[in-house]
Amino acid sequence: MPPATPAPTFWDSDTIERTVTREFVCSHLIPEEIAKLDQTPSFGDGLTDLTYWEWINQKAKRFFLILVDLDLPDQIFGLIDDSWEDEDLPIPRDQVERLALKASKDEATEWKFYLRQYRYLMRPLNEGEHLNYDDDEIVPVYFADKKHMGVQSQPLTKVVLPNHPGAIFSRAKVTLGPGRMSEEEFMCEVENLKALQHDHLLSYWASYIHRGCGYVIFRQAAEYSLKSLFTATPSCFKKLEKKDRRQTVMNWIFCLVDTICFLHNRGLVHGNIKPSTVMFTEDNQVFLCDYNHFLTQLLSGQLESDANSFDKEVYDYSAPEMWLSSLPSSPMSFRSAKGRPTPQAADIFSLGCIILELLSFLAKKHGKPFATHRAAKNKMGSRGAAVPDSSFHKNLGQVESWMNQLAHDLAKKDDPTFKGVPMMLHVVEDMLSYYPAERPLANEVQTRTYQIVTNWCGITEPHCVHKYGEWEHTFSSLSLGSSYTGSKSTISTARSSRPSSGGNLSSGASSLSSSYIQPGDEYMRGAVRDIPEGKAVPRKFADEKQNHWKAQGHSFWDLSYVQPV
Repeated sequence: MPPATPAPTFWDSDTIERTVTREFVCSHLIPEEIAKLDQTPSFGDGLTDLTYWEWINQKAKRFFLILVDLDLPDQIFGLIDDSWEDEDLPIPRDQVERLALKASKDEATEWKFYLRQYRYLMRPLNEGEHLNYDDDEIVPVYFADKKHMGVQSQPLTKVVLPNHPGAIFSRAKVTLGPGRMSEEEFMCEVENLKALQHDHLLSYWASYIHRGCGYVIFRQAAEYSLKSLFTATPSCFKKLEKKDRRQTVMNWIFCLVDTICFLHNRGLVHGNIKPSTVMFTEDNQVFLCDYNHFLTQLLSGQLESDANSFDKEVYDYSAPEMWLSSLPSSPMSFRSAKGRPTPQAADIFSLGCIILELLSFLAKKHGKPFATHRAAKNKMGSRGAAVPDSSFHKNLGQVESWMNQLAHDLAKKDDPTFKGVPMMLHVVEDMLSYYPAERPLANEVQTRTYQIVTNWCGITEPHCVHKYGEWEHTFSSLSLGSSYTGSKSTISTARSSRPSSGGNLSSGASSLSSSYIQPGDEYMRGAVRDIPEGKAVPRKFADEKQNHWKAQGHSFWDLSYVQPV
């Protein structure tokens, strides 16, 4: 038999209590039956003092509603005579015959009763709850858009819950069973999702199992991704005032940084940061998805990954160390001083790519023009493809020239929001360092971004507001190597160990050409301001000392440890 069609009314206990009144019951009975309501059941004889109406009111409101749906309201008297009550529901299919709904056996009526009873036995989902539904139960979860009804073409679909009016959620589905994920494995993943809650992570809200499939309800209603934003700006973003649009983007940047910091501080990594995994809702709230292996597979619609598949978007936004076979030989290992892999540093690189895309979006230079610029000097296709390689990690020199041009273009803007962009570009430059050990930790990126957003972009209270300690130096001493005003703006860096091939984030005019650190060079505690006359600090020695301190887990390095020679 086909499953029962979900009813638009959510028949929870309160709705049933409000609906089944004496007036409602009488409206479905003829006068003779109404008069019978005040009589006691035929099995009375001291076994019950309740009248038929009192029995309905106290024990059989669901039964009466089912009979009304079947156009058999008068059968309530026979059911009460046989002592049936709501606590007996649901009635198994092979036991429905005992109800004697018709004078003679009627299979069709029995099937209708069996299926219709679940309409009045709905178990609602509530926050933090997991439920196992029987195959014939009606799950009170409905598509938010009629166009999606009966279609599960997207990994995430928008749904509504009748017991939470006005709220829109996302739902993902996974098939369970032999050769696939088991129920035990699904529940283990559910517990992992429950343990990680953040405003800007696709966060678990509830889950259930029904008809051999596991479902996860997420708090956020996935609507758009940065990938779609860079292709066609949605109306929810377009309708914002120009100033609000710009501040929204800067808020997004800080929220994303804050979220990665949240993960890293718990010893976790995202591992799959790219435009399609940065999503936002209809009210422009940004969040990250795909932050663990289960979600990555779940949202890709493929729980068994294909080792031979190639995801160009992953390749384009990955850190250099993620593609070791593509890297030139280097004097540094892609592991920390303790010999452990550095996946958190890879997150920082990928996040830097996303931030640069968003800053380019502010300047209306995002998407294809940026990708074309990256690939302009790299005619080799990625992983053997015919299309030129436009990845960030293979084209760091082009990325730098793009940043210089971006700084030049935005310097002409009068909007206060743009005042912090040059300093944000400097943070991005550090995040895009070629070697993992040279990238800042998430906590440092978070603190610097917070200072930029609040002190320079006119956003006094970012969306993610936490208690931050004062950064180790003020922004009055922060130098980018050269002024970000005028056409000669360049981005300089103190990183000397980047390879000369495959990209270099320093311009020919920057201080990297010197063998010694210079005033204005940027190290972990900020810009070098004073060099004693007649003295010099070898750049190689300073870089080695800085890398040593970073490898020890320090967020800042004191230049006083470098003695002039």
